[in-house]
Amino acid sequence: MERRNVILVTDGDESAKKAVELAAKEIGGRCISYSWGNPTPISGEEIVSLILDTPYDPVLVMFDDCGYRENGTGEKAMQYVATHPKIEVLGAIAVASATHSSEWTHVDVSIDRYGHLTEYGVDKEGIPDLEIGRINGDTVYILDELQIPIVIGVGDIGKMAGFDSIKKGAPITRKAVEIILERSGYHESST
Repeated sequence: MERRNVILVTDGDESAKKAVELAAKEIGGRCISYSWGNPTPISGEEIVSLILDTPYDPVLVMFDDCGYRENGTGEKAMQYVATHPKIEVLGAIAVASATHSSEWTHVDVSIDRYGHLTEYGVDKEGIPDLEIGRINGDTVYILDELQIPIVIGVGDIGKMAGFDSIKKGAPITRKAVEIILERSGYHESST
């Protein structure tokens, strides 16, 4: 059974959609554009069906809880996708937010708004935070429960005070995707 290679993204607003679509195009992958929305508008079952229908990998998928505490619709969909037997999760991009629900997750590394790797988490603006190895966000609660090989922390995708804007090519989002592909060995396994 061939498994589809997927990268999970914990943001789904319009800026994230544009940045993730651009990153997918630039790396030669696909984006499940129907997964964007605040909160995620479709179920995990529908997302898996769309992933399996894509002609090639890797597939980037957005999930958003719209600030709902703990397991909202985005996290329920993410859990279904990440544990599906036909899905191979290469990694996740954990997006910081100014959530009031105090959700956080561990990250392996973060990328600040200037494109530098840091052991600290980052805030919504992409500025390194005070805590090592964790990020606060609103659709990140479930990540620690899933077996994800690498989790990259970033600020608000497509924004970060303009540093990740679509006009600049969404460089932070693209770098996060490239790090996941590199560390997962995706390029070696696909040749």
